[in-house]
Amino acid sequence: METDNQTWVSSFILLGLSSDWGTQIFLFILFLSIYLLALLGNILIIILIRLDTRLHTPMYFFLTNLNFVDVSYATSIVPQMLAHFLKEQKTIPYVSCAAQLFFSLGLGGIEFVLLATMAYDRYVAVCNPLRYSAIMHVGLCARLVTASWVSGSLNSLMQTAITFQLPMCTNRVIDHISCELLSLVRLACVDTSSNEVAIMASSIVLLMTPFFLVLLSYIKIISTILKIQSTEGRKKAFQTCASHLTVVILCYGMTIFTYIQPHSSPNILQEKMISLFYALLIPMLNPLIYSVRNKEVKGAWQKLLGQFYELKSKLTSS
Repeated sequence: METDNQTWVSSFILLGLSSDWGTQIFLFILFLSIYLLALLGNILIIILIRLDTRLHTPMYFFLTNLNFVDVSYATSIVPQMLAHFLKEQKTIPYVSCAAQLFFSLGLGGIEFVLLATMAYDRYVAVCNPLRYSAIMHVGLCARLVTASWVSGSLNSLMQTAITFQLPMCTNRVIDHISCELLSLVRLACVDTSSNEVAIMASSIVLLMTPFFLVLLSYIKIISTILKIQSTEGRKKAFQTCASHLTVVILCYGMTIFTYIQPHSSPNILQEKMISLFYALLIPMLNPLIYSVRNKEVKGAWQKLLGQFYELKSKLTSS
């Protein structure tokens, strides 16, 4: 696809994590196991929420979307990475690279906005419990989720379009595990200051703005909890937010840690580890956090398992 000195490459080469064959096989087995656990955990949580009518509440409606986003985000990156562990030539077509960037960037943005939406839900539950049902009605929940998906998708579409308009010249080697935004911008053979401004602007809109909304929500939540007289009441109110707060600390904590690092000389290995963290560990940990730290989910699991064993015993006896 060469036109002049500034060429548009037809494919890219991903360096990945290692060039050693033995290490790649080990990583393939390890990451495949984690990916399958993440898929299983998130899909089971989605099914559980659908089956148990006690979980048909705004909080679990948002959680279903979060689980779906986690599965989709992992799937946009991990299968390609696993396939490359088994290949000597780790190429990815131009169109596939653009698609991977669009989906991973979009789903990442959607997750951050969803977490802010869930923080608002927890704020209403703790600070306005008597009006919770009236405030968090079906229409509002649907609009909040739609806003999350639309904002993340539009930002991703814009970033993908302006990134893939950059001429890459003969640069086609991406030192990353996937077609990641900053790694692609670094390949450009022209000035990328406008792209950097766009990346900074989207970071403010889809990362820092949701983060400050989450922070504001939890300041009000903690203030309300501290005013509760009984120890049992404070404990119950905190348990209402514990799972979500844990996920927020994991997601925002890693991202903010990354953004406060000096960027004069990018740490490529650190960028790869952070991508793995979001693609594998977060999707695997979220279902565990919401199962272990949440009495309603544990109760739903016990009910479902009880029904399963009851059905099994009936079939065995007959």
